[in-house]
Amino acid sequence: MEQKRYELVREIFNACSGNQMRDVFISEVETDDIEAEVKPFLIGTQIQCERLDAGAGVVIFNLNIDGLLQRLTFTEM
Repeated sequence: MEQKRYELVREIFNACSGNQMRDVFISEVETDDIEAEVKPFLIGTQIQCERLDAGAGVVIFNLNIDGLLQRLTFTEM
């Protein structure tokens, strides 16, 4: 059985006040376990991870790792 393919958009929000820019990284991922793809990003002492199933093959993870905000958006291809 073939694994599902996703476009992964990783957004890292700038922690500097007044700067609304963010770093954006785009890649392709083949997996049957999205949670396993998120685990490498969960490194820190204070970790918050919220999953949102947005429908139409889109899964969003909002992360707060030691105060650094990130968003991982998986879109099924």
